Amino acid sequence: MYSTRASIRLGRCTKFRPASRCNYATTPYSTPAPYTSRITDADVHAARTYCSGLLQKYDSPSYTLQTFVPPSARDAYLSIRALNVELARIPELVSNPTVGALRMQFWRDNLTRTFANTPPKEPVAILLHHALSSLQSRHPGISTSVMKGWFMKVVNGREQYMDNRPYTNLDALETYSENTYSTLMYLTLAALPMHSMAADHVASHIGKATGIAAVLRGLPLLAFPPPPNHHSNNAAFGGALGGSTGGRQGAVVLPLDIMAEAGVKEEDVFRQGADAPGLKDAIFRVATRANDHLITAREMLKNLQQGKDAGHDFEHEGEEGHQYAEMSPKDHSQADELERGFGVLMPAVATRLWLEKLEKVDFDIFRSELRAREWRLPWKAYWAYSRRAI
Repeated sequence: MYSTRASIRLGRCTKFRPASRCNYATTPYSTPAPYTSRITDADVHAARTYCSGLLQKYDSPSYTLQTFVPPSARDAYLSIRALNVELARIPELVSNPTVGALRMQFWRDNLTRTFANTPPKEPVAILLHHALSSLQSRHPGISTSVMKGWFMKVVNGREQYMDNRPYTNLDALETYSENTYSTLMYLTLAALPMHSMAADHVASHIGKATGIAAVLRGLPLLAFPPPPNHHSNNAAFGGALGGSTGGRQGAVVLPLDIMAEAGVKEEDVFRQGADAPGLKDAIFRVATRANDHLITAREMLKNLQQGKDAGHDFEHEGEEGHQYAEMSPKDHSQADELERGFGVLMPAVATRLWLEKLEKVDFDIFRSELRAREWRLPWKAYWAYSRRAI
């Protein structure tokens, strides 16, 4: 069996609404915004409260791990992770793919307006705009165009699999994880700001591990979805144990090549749940890939902290946002860069804890404890951060 593992997964419930939301002094979404939006401190505070509450309700690991992100980048972190929640929940909130595509376009337009300094009347955009403005005030002349491209990559990655289509192979699942979870980490590093190949390289592997594990954790909800307009986790899990799900069509989103190798049939999963032939073997193989990325990130981190070579080249070097050849001579070593950005790498701890729990239940993905909050995360994360180890 393998050693250390884990992941972050968004809960599926009704949409969080804070007790109060201010009327932001911005133009309506449907009208042009030719002037800079007037955003008050109260607007920013309300947006921060909304984003924080969204994470606390739907993405508790990210809510817990915000403690380790430098205060100067925390608003950016909250808005980035809150956007991820909003995107992840679109498939469960819309009635058909056409409406889902419109919601995705809504977020693209929101991001475009936010980076154009005219954010719409929406809390995630308000907080992101505030974070970008703060970044530019601390570092005059800094460009945020790369961040905009990364945000669009996250939206596009989410939209590609919005219909819960299966991944053609394990590499396709890995690419999805890179385009979403790894990119979320690149965005947070950029908000520090940091442009470091060493930090991006480690973040890439952690994000891939987290994304793969997130897909595994969400498998029971997708295979046995709750009835329309009913997002209870308990209801979905009841279906996984063989109960009725109210007639909604489920989907098994494991990579097709892994399912074929393990002999897993979608119909068997729908009929037998965790007892479907080959399912545990398939889960093990996918989880092993996530764990491999964590091991790689851990070994790289140790090497770089000791002033050694990372061990292998960064496979995404040269892609958008990952051009390092034109960087000026480094004032700091790679170890110094990793020290400054270490708090952004903390999702590795949550991912490891969840994968360890998955191994403990013998890769039965339908076990209820896999969907419970990880009570060990706060002190495990503190231990890891204090020792600069993942």
